[in-house]
Amino acid sequence: MTDRRLPVREPDRYNSRRSGHRRRGARARTAVPSARRPARRLLVTAAVVTAALGAGVAFAYQNLNGNIASQDVDGQLDAKARPERTSPGAVNVLLLGSDSRSGVNREYGRDEGGARSDTAMVVHVAKGHRSASVISIPRDTLVDRPSCATSSGDAPAARSVMFNSAYATGGLTCSVATVEELSGLRIDHVVEIDFSGFKKLIDTLGGVRVDVPQNIDDHYSHAHLSKGTQRLDGEQALGLVRTRHGIGDGSDLGRIRLQQIFMKALIGQIRSADLLTDPVKLYRLLDDVTSAITTDKGLGSLASLTSFARSLDGLDADRVDFRTLPVTPAPQDPNRVVPEAAQAGAIWKALREDRSLPARSEEGGKQ
Repeated sequence: MTDRRLPVREPDRYNSRRSGHRRRGARARTAVPSARRPARRLLVTAAVVTAALGAGVAFAYQNLNGNIASQDVDGQLDAKARPERTSPGAVNVLLLGSDSRSGVNREYGRDEGGARSDTAMVVHVAKGHRSASVISIPRDTLVDRPSCATSSGDAPAARSVMFNSAYATGGLTCSVATVEELSGLRIDHVVEIDFSGFKKLIDTLGGVRVDVPQNIDDHYSHAHLSKGTQRLDGEQALGLVRTRHGIGDGSDLGRIRLQQIFMKALIGQIRSADLLTDPVKLYRLLDDVTSAITTDKGLGSLASLTSFARSLDGLDADRVDFRTLPVTPAPQDPNRVVPEAAQAGAIWKALREDRSLPARSEEGGKQ
């Protein structure tokens, strides 16, 4: 009987190798994605998180940067009339406290006649930025004000006018021009702080611990405080730095003393606060600060403000010398004061030369 079975074919080794190669390749292609899927998910997640964080940081930066109001003070001043810079490396900042950015400030004793600057301090940061001098100028000081550019044209120069009338006349620019004429000191930057923003800043910090030198009861500034060391919230702090009826003879000199006590305590509070461990609080603090200030163009961005703040990192409160411009009663008006020429001149000269201030006994004058 014939064998009808088909012959057995020898396997085609070439085709078998190709077939086997395809099978192994197919298995490899299905195995790789399954093995790498968790890693890819992690990479995608990380990319999304990074993008979200980047967007958040960008938004925060734009928001903070947009809060800052600035003015071209240098561009509005007469360059030929300005004092020369005599101390490279030192920085002079005019710090103004005003009620100009918010109408709610009037409840804390707003002056008649529009926005005014109740606080004026010339801050001289010495070369190396390890020490500083702060000179408070009483707002009742009679000074010669130079001509100032205003929104409605140039305001003519005036003699024997109250110092804070410069701000009412021409804002930051006129204030800088008046300080430069008074002191012979070149002002590098100006920062105006709104009082309502100041109150929010103090609350964000959790208050400031201050040694109040005496009992204060002033319904004009809402300051009702007992003598002694205590933590003041924003409302109490604002009342403290604005009171004039609750301390001394009701003049600006008593208020300046309280402002300097508070400023020293505030510097210490900020220095001791570990804000880097609390990014939410840090953002809120920066939001408060940038919303409350108006600056010259040189400090008119978050980057420039941050750079300046970092340059002060080594400056401690005990290396800041607070003084009040030496003054004496004005001959023509006992309710006003004028600079005590010799002692005030010695202070301005020391700052122009970037030297330590003269001893207080050498200042003389009414403090």
